[in-house]
Amino acid sequence: MSKGNVAAIIPAAGQGVRMGFSKKQLLRLDGVPILVHTVRKFAATPAVGSIWIAAPPEDLAEIRKIMDEENFGKSVHVIAGGARRQDSVENCLRALPPGTDLVAVHDAVRPFVTPQQIAAAIEAAAESGAAILGVLTVDTVKQVARTRIIGTIPRDRIVLAQTPQIFRFEILRQAFDKAREEGFSATDESSLVEHLGVEVTVVPGSDRNIKITKPADLDLARFYLEQERRALAEPDFPAQSAKSRAPAAPIRPAASR
Repeated sequence: MSKGNVAAIIPAAGQGVRMGFSKKQLLRLDGVPILVHTVRKFAATPAVGSIWIAAPPEDLAEIRKIMDEENFGKSVHVIAGGARRQDSVENCLRALPPGTDLVAVHDAVRPFVTPQQIAAAIEAAAESGAAILGVLTVDTVKQVARTRIIGTIPRDRIVLAQTPQIFRFEILRQAFDKAREEGFSATDESSLVEHLGVEVTVVPGSDRNIKITKPADLDLARFYLEQERRALAEPDFPAQSAKSRAPAAPIRPAASR
């Protein structure tokens, strides 16, 4: 699939309520807005042809200026977001040019996804039509009713969803159309596509692909950023085994019984 056929949508219109102060996407991590760190990962992914950011309407000028100054080397568009993530993504989706084949949606405050992970999810979505990054849980998962446990869910049937979540353009468009017609809301795009009846593939993500939502997450983010810098400063190992170069296999949780 050619690079120009993959568009990345980054909803960045949130108000950062859980962070305790507004607009976490503009918080600075080592002097650089978190949003910029995130966009850099997609700019560094050859398959991604364009990047679309949904921003708070009052911050359009500021975010456009930040993006222009960064000079990513590929097309970055900033448009007005909506009241909900779902509205913001849909605004970008409707702005995409004809000929877009795949759409990757990624949280603005997940700056530690790697270009390799993005590329693996793109490859899976190109084959199956719908793919997300996800990680298996190491914790025991309880089903509750208010504060009372009513059951334990086997861990081998649980995946923690991450982003990017990547879909064929037509599948995602139909999912949003159906959701709007039925008044259906969801917290991620995979849920909308699942509601459409389309099967979604899970590609291995990483525990490092954190979503920065709480003040405590910033300390971990600073640690990961320092590790990224050290890795970039080290020379590449000249030889890699075929196993280390091979793309990760999709996660296949056990079928329900």
